[in-house]
Amino acid sequence: MEIKVIRMFDGGFMNQPFAFGGEEGKEKFDEQIIYRSSLQNFLIDTGNEVILVDTGFKSDTPFPAKKLGAPLYMGEKVADYIDAFTALGYKPEQVTKILITHKHPDHSAALEYFPNAKVYISPEDADAMNLAGENIVRAAYGTPYKNFPNAQKVVDGVWFIEAKGHTYGNSIIIAENDGLFYMFHGDVTYCDAALKANKLSIVFEDIKAARQTLDNVREFIKNNPTVYLSTHCPEGYENLEMKRVMTL
Repeated sequence: MEIKVIRMFDGGFMNQPFAFGGEEGKEKFDEQIIYRSSLQNFLIDTGNEVILVDTGFKSDTPFPAKKLGAPLYMGEKVADYIDAFTALGYKPEQVTKILITHKHPDHSAALEYFPNAKVYISPEDADAMNLAGENIVRAAYGTPYKNFPNAQKVVDGVWFIEAKGHTYGNSIIIAENDGLFYMFHGDVTYCDAALKANKLSIVFEDIKAARQTLDNVREFIKNNPTVYLSTHCPEGYENLEMKRVMTL
């Protein structure tokens, strides 16, 4: 198994109220404390299948200009999603499965580029996106995985896991490889600092479920050697490159 990064934006920033303020309120945190931001998704090559974890924006999607003081700025564009994908040496027709952590467009908008892929997504987010068709696999879950009560095995070593809160149908993916657990968590946190500080961002649809998910994620990390693969901060690709195990 090989895990690779699909990089789209880098050199951005987010402030602490955005990243930490979900439960206590933005006013409890310091907007002058800044964390690095980026945007990347991931690819799992099992040797038999090419599996995407999320897809970014469609090509040529317009983005807000850099604004100092903004709560979140993804950074300067590195590449469109499909260009970053093909730069890894793959063709869209090779992708067999796409695992969507949640419905937001930075995680799901480029599905149309992959004609042969089965798309795994929670029922709630499938409904929210009006996704239907033979290629849409509505997650069945139903099987415990470690301390997560509801999961579905996708292929050997890859699990699609219910992790509600950020959206009503939020999911995470865990891939097991060479004794490590690679956690693709979508936006359970926006930066690794928030994970370590045990803080939720201000972006959620169900705050109670988001808290339970973050508790479950932290418990998993404490008990299993986990490489935490964030979407919105550079630690996501740095942790992958170094196979850096998260400590809390």
